[in-house]
Amino acid sequence: MVTSRAAAPAPCGALDWERDGADWPNRRSSRFVEAGGLTWHVQVMGRGPPLLLVHGTGASTHSFRDLAPALAARFTVVAPDLPGHAFTSPLPPGSVSFDGMASALGELVQALGLNPQVAVGHSAGAALLARLALDGVIAPRLLVALNGAILPLPGVAGLVFAPMARALAVNGLAARLFAWRAADRRAVERLVGSTGSKIDERGVELYARLVRNPAHVAGVLGMMANWDLGALRDALPRVPCRLLLVVGSEDGTVSPREAERVRAILPDARIVRLEGLGHLAHEERPDEVARLIEREAAGAATKGGRE
Repeated sequence: MVTSRAAAPAPCGALDWERDGADWPNRRSSRFVEAGGLTWHVQVMGRGPPLLLVHGTGASTHSFRDLAPALAARFTVVAPDLPGHAFTSPLPPGSVSFDGMASALGELVQALGLNPQVAVGHSAGAALLARLALDGVIAPRLLVALNGAILPLPGVAGLVFAPMARALAVNGLAARLFAWRAADRRAVERLVGSTGSKIDERGVELYARLVRNPAHVAGVLGMMANWDLGALRDALPRVPCRLLLVVGSEDGTVSPREAERVRAILPDARIVRLEGLGHLAHEERPDEVARLIEREAAGAATKGGRE
């Protein structure tokens, strides 16, 4: 059973809804939901077929501050903060992994009684949605990966990334040092700039608010430290829905070539390249991305399933 309620007082060090969320984007659409032993921050808006919107590592619902309202003109949009991110409580120790995150998200979906016809995930959020579709937790007609991080990192990066993140995650001081460093606005601007995207000042300020918080940073490091996509890669050919890969040509976080790697495994996946945009393409041109999703969703509704 799921209950929706006002936010409880934040644990020491965590983001506080009344303080840090006082001007949160689309705040009127926010609710707090108990599901799977966690307290989730979820935003719900619009009317029409249900659409599940999942952010990537290090972000939150703020990343969809303009995209979600644009989609809400045609869909009932449901967008949660992932565990350990922003205003959602963290997973318990031992459960912080790709499978643990996917399982927790699945429990939220089931508690909400959600049957999304369209599932849209940014970066790592796309991998989570693919896992839910493979497990039969959701059965969307269309899965959209916005600069999706669906496959294990290739080459040396794949060998180094997780061990380095694990080393940082087990050191509680690392999150505090990162948050302290993020107090320098220029450091946050460089971090956002490294994605290949140019977003507005409001977006930069919201990312700064997140990365200055040690609890959020700890949640991000824990997620990265235990992110293993090997099993998802092996299961990908069995994804039961149409897959759209939206790629920013200037993405500095997930190489645009990753979409071709996915299509080599899943040949009927469709790639749409957005020229001049980076990893945060949906924040740079939310209306364009919303129109693209609407068109693809209409086509999926007409044809149904995978081609």
